Amino acid sequence: MVFSSLLFLFWFIPVFFTVYYLVPARLRNTALFLGSIVFYAWGEPSYLLLIFASIIVNWGAGVMMAWSCSDRHDMPRVRKLIFAAALIYDFGMLFVFKYTGFFVANINAVFGNILRDPGFTLPLGISFYTFQIASYIIDLYRGRIDAEKNILTLGTYLVMFPQLIAGPIVVYSQVSEKLHERRITWQAVSDGITIFVFGLASKVLIANNAGALWNDLEAIGYANISMPLAWLGVIAYTLQIYFDFNGYSLMAIGLGSMLGFTIPRNFDHPYISRSLTEFWRRWHITLSGWFREYVYIPLGGNRKGKIRTYVNLFIVWFLTGFWHGAGWNFICWGMFFFVFLTLEKSFLSGFLERHTVFSRIYSLLLIGLSWMIFAITDFTQLGVYMTRLFSPQAAADCRDAVYYLRNYGTVIVLGCIFSTPSASRWFDGLESKTARCGIVLILLFASVCFLADAAYNPFLYFRF
Repeated sequence: MVFSSLLFLFWFIPVFFTVYYLVPARLRNTALFLGSIVFYAWGEPSYLLLIFASIIVNWGAGVMMAWSCSDRHDMPRVRKLIFAAALIYDFGMLFVFKYTGFFVANINAVFGNILRDPGFTLPLGISFYTFQIASYIIDLYRGRIDAEKNILTLGTYLVMFPQLIAGPIVVYSQVSEKLHERRITWQAVSDGITIFVFGLASKVLIANNAGALWNDLEAIGYANISMPLAWLGVIAYTLQIYFDFNGYSLMAIGLGSMLGFTIPRNFDHPYISRSLTEFWRRWHITLSGWFREYVYIPLGGNRKGKIRTYVNLFIVWFLTGFWHGAGWNFICWGMFFFVFLTLEKSFLSGFLERHTVFSRIYSLLLIGLSWMIFAITDFTQLGVYMTRLFSPQAAADCRDAVYYLRNYGTVIVLGCIFSTPSASRWFDGLESKTARCGIVLILLFASVCFLADAAYNPFLYFRF
């Protein structure tokens, strides 16, 4: 089940929230847990056991870790062993289901067909909920949080449906208080509805339409497009992935507010960045924060000299790319950012700070090219596309670009405008509640109309 579906909007939301608001406060975790299980099972019932196992294993590991370092039982070696076993299980499951096929295919490519691909399908949300439960175990081992004794509470944290499938990545300490006691206020519900509708409109009205242009280019064949159309495709995919993922994150944040939780912000207008370093402070903020807190800093961060800093950056960006997908293009995508972030850290950042126009062109150009590495998994086709981007011969006939610009120009312009903070500042500055409510209702109505007539409505990050 996806947020941008009529089933979710007109069946799941009314039924779930009616039950959630009517039950006593002490039963809200139960209602949220069961509702989240129904939400997940609607699209991926075969992997419910995997989620239940993750809850049981990590709850048990947390309780045993707390027991092993209590006043009566001071056993640090046992605690460390339990900690290691829990992480091996969590990341082992992620490896088995997400990366087995990748390694089997590469081993077979080198040594012949010596291994059989088990053909695992990727469980929805496994990359996200693995990072969430791992953060719980790591923070517990570090002594930053107390072990959760109630298995239902820990289960509710892990399967909370707003961020179960595609984030934002919420660490346990950010929501632990609200898991035990939270108040539902009309203001929080009202704000949540507004944020949800903005996310829905971002996804349905901009991301889906920009994605339709990108799909048209795939159907035509990259070798058959002109240079202007190839660059139009870069813009289209750049807008699609932002409004797709940011739209989902906004809907998750809005739903969280309606539930009584504060889910952290995941995007901060990343396309206004003046460097790739700034871009990653604004893009997928919760993922960047997770890697910084649980990988980069434990490796030593920038505290052990330049060479060690660059090695740490390499590890982080290799893992960042590989986390996004079991494919060489994702690894190359991570290495692309490693190279330019290293250059910025070494000497380029000062130059970019002094030259505003150049820094914005530099950032947008590299971000757009990085998305081509991300989107095109076949290296042969990626080479074809890059050739079209920079081939003067492909610029001779731009009639195809004119045709698609006429059809998709409006969504491109709107996407560019709403990628900046100007629209949100304008809305926040409106003093009339009637005007604000009217805008939200118009966006909701337009989104529902598009959904009722849409054949194309994916979420890109569901496959990661």
